[in-house]
Amino acid sequence: METIGNVWLWAAFGSIVLVMLAIDLFLVGGGKQHRVSMREAATWSVIWVSVSFLFAAGLWWYLDGAAGRELANQKTLEFITGYLIEKSLAVDNVFVWLMLFAFFGIPLELQKRVLIYGVLGAILMRTGMIFAGAWLIAQFHWILYLFGAFLLVTGIKMWWFANEQPDLANNPLLKWLRGHMKITDGLHGERFFVHQDGIRYATPLFLALVLVEISDLIFAVDSIPAIFAITGDPFIVLTSNIFAILGLRAMYFLLADMASRFSLLKYGLAAVLVFIGVKMLFIDIYQIPIGFSLAIVATFIGISIALSLHKEKLLARQGSEREG
Repeated sequence: METIGNVWLWAAFGSIVLVMLAIDLFLVGGGKQHRVSMREAATWSVIWVSVSFLFAAGLWWYLDGAAGRELANQKTLEFITGYLIEKSLAVDNVFVWLMLFAFFGIPLELQKRVLIYGVLGAILMRTGMIFAGAWLIAQFHWILYLFGAFLLVTGIKMWWFANEQPDLANNPLLKWLRGHMKITDGLHGERFFVHQDGIRYATPLFLALVLVEISDLIFAVDSIPAIFAITGDPFIVLTSNIFAILGLRAMYFLLADMASRFSLLKYGLAAVLVFIGVKMLFIDIYQIPIGFSLAIVATFIGISIALSLHKEKLLARQGSEREG
C-alpha cells in the first residue's frame, strides 16, 4: 500500500511519541500515586492537542517542499480529519473508563497507574491492528465493504442503545476472572497483586486494568476501520491514531467531573460512524472529498455537544424553578 512515510518521517514521529511518553510517564506527577487536578488535566490536554497540530504543520511543511503543495494539503487534511474522528470516538472510551472505575470503587489518585498501562496497551494493539488492516486492504480491496457495513451497523446500535449502561456485575470476562483467580476484597494502593498467607491475590485494581485493556481493544475495532475510510496511507492512519490516544489520560481527568454534561454526545458519535460506514460502502462509486468529510464529522460532534449543554441548562433551570 502506498504511503508518504519514509525513514525521516517515521523517525520524527517515533521521536516525538517517545519524548512525550517519557514526559507523561516519568515527569507528570513524578510517576507516583497522584491525584490529577482539573487544572493539570486541562493544561496537558492543551499541550497534547497543540503537539498534534504542530506535527500536522510540520508534516505539511515537509511535504510542501518535498512533494508539492497539492499532496501536502491532501495528506495534512487527512491527518486532521483522522485525528478528529479518533479523538471524538475516544470520548466514548473515556465514559466507559469512568463507569469501570466507579464500579470497582477506584479513587482518582489510583486511576493514573491503570490509565498509563491502558494507553501503552492501546498504542501496541492499534499499531499491530493498523498494519494488519493496511495489509488486508492492499490484498483484498473488498474488505473495505465489510468495514463499511460493520461501521454502519455499529453506528445504528450505538444510537439505539445510547442510554443503556452495560451490566458489569454479570460481565462474562469479569465472572471468569473471579472464578479462576483469588481476588482481594479491597484495594492495596497501586498494587495489582499482593501476597497474603503465602498465596498470591489479584486486587480490584488489576480487574479494572483488564477491563480497561479490553475496552481499548473493542474501541480500536470500531475506530480503526473508520479512519481507513478517510485514507489508506498507513503513516497517516497510525500517526493520527497514536496522537489521539496519547492525550487520552489527560482528557479522561478533564472529563471525569463533566461526563454528565455530554449526555447526547453518543448520538453525535453514532451519526459519525453511520456517515463513515456509508462513505466506505460507496467508496468505489463516489469519493467524498476529505474537506467535506471533516466538515460533516465536526458538525455532528459540535451539534451533539451544543445540544448536550443546552439540555443541561434546561434541566438546571427546571430544578431551580422546582426549588423556588
